[in-house]
Amino acid sequence: MKFAIVLSGCGVYDGAEIHEATMTMLAVDRNGADYDIFAPNTNQFHVINHVTGEVMDEVRNVLVEAARIARGRIRPLAEYTPGSFDGIIFPGGFGVAKNLCSYATDGTDMKIDKVVAGAVRDTHAAGKPIGALCISPVMIAALIPGAEVTLGSDSRYDAEVKKLGGTNKTTPNRQIVVDHRNKVVTTPCYMNDARISDIAEGADLLVKQLIRLSAT
Repeated sequence: MKFAIVLSGCGVYDGAEIHEATMTMLAVDRNGADYDIFAPNTNQFHVINHVTGEVMDEVRNVLVEAARIARGRIRPLAEYTPGSFDGIIFPGGFGVAKNLCSYATDGTDMKIDKVVAGAVRDTHAAGKPIGALCISPVMIAALIPGAEVTLGSDSRYDAEVKKLGGTNKTTPNRQIVVDHRNKVVTTPCYMNDARISDIAEGADLLVKQLIRLSAT
C-alpha cells in the first residue's frame, strides 16, 4: 500500500509544518505502508525568517524547499496520478494557505493552485481516500462539495467552511473526523494548542483510517 504526501515547502510560516510532515511519514511507515512525496514546482508566496517572523527579500521554490524534508526524494505534483496510489495526504503549515492556495490572504475567496486542485479532484473521482491535517482541510472543503472536515476546536471556522461548501466539526487534539461518503479524513494538529505527541497521535489515527477506507 502506498500514499502520496503533498508538501507546501519547508517551515511552518511559509511552507509545510515540519512536525506534521514528519509524523505523517512516520505514521504511514509504522502502519506498514509506503509513500512518495510531492510538491508543486512553483515559487513560494514569500519567505519568512523563522527566528524573527519577518519577510525576507528572496525567492524560494516550493518543490526545492520541500525536498529538504523529503531528503531529496520528491517529485513535482504534476507527475502525481491517483491510479498509482491508495490515497493522498496533505500535512499543514502556512505554506498550504499561501502556496497551495491563497486562504491566508483571501479567506474564503481563495484561489487554489490548479495542479493541487486537480490532484484532489482526480483522487476523489477515483474513489481514493484523502487525508488533510491542520489548515489543509479548507482546501478539501472548497474542492469536494459537502465534505465534512475539522479545523480544530474553534467554532469560528464553522461559517467559513460552510461558505466553502463543507461542514466543520469542532474537534480536540488526538481525534479525527471521518467523512465516509467522500472518503475524507482530517485531524486538527496545530490548529489547536498541541504538543508534538498530539501531532503524532492524530497523524497515526488519520493514516489508520485512510488504510481502512482504501479497502472499501
